[in-house]
Amino acid sequence: MEKRSFRYYWCLMYINAGFIGEIEVGVFELLVEIRWHSRGGQGGWTASNLAALAASYEGKYVQSFPAFGPERSGAPIMAFTRISDEPVEIHSMVYSPDIVVVLDYTLLSPSILSGLKQGGFIITNYTGSEEQVFSSLGIKKGDYRVVLIPASKLALEVLKSKITNTAMLAGIVKIGVVKIESVEKAISERFSKPVAEKNILLVRRALEEAREV
Repeated sequence: MEKRSFRYYWCLMYINAGFIGEIEVGVFELLVEIRWHSRGGQGGWTASNLAALAASYEGKYVQSFPAFGPERSGAPIMAFTRISDEPVEIHSMVYSPDIVVVLDYTLLSPSILSGLKQGGFIITNYTGSEEQVFSSLGIKKGDYRVVLIPASKLALEVLKSKITNTAMLAGIVKIGVVKIESVEKAISERFSKPVAEKNILLVRRALEEAREV
């Protein structure tokens, strides 16, 4: 992966950076770019913000911002996260992500793979068979690294809600982008204590059930 740097859009978090290095199921160097796909009202940008905040606790330079344009409830939207060892200077959307995260399984289609790097990760909310998810994406096993999380089911069980954004953070923990402790700290900072406790439980459950196929 080429060496790049960029500027943080949403808020500045210039912190001494370390090295991302080798992870559980992949290797990221210097810069990790994540594109989040969700529908309006599902908290995709919140997930992006929480991922950036979690990484900042680990000494990374981070960036989080949504795609420009009005957000309509239920309409497909995108948000972006960059995590780097160096200060940020890029001012564009993420066009060639290392990771694509899909909060709503109804969005699964070949179009969400646009620009995804060869060997990149697809982390999706899904409870069906792996054959069905490959068919929906128009790929075959081995084209990309696919992680499935039954986020909707777990969110209903834990939160009594269909909001899956915090559950999907388990995916970037699973592949080693950030640590679970950092995600829990970010959730605790973002939400009130009762809400944070439920969402932390949700992330832990999602991490237990996340699986690569």
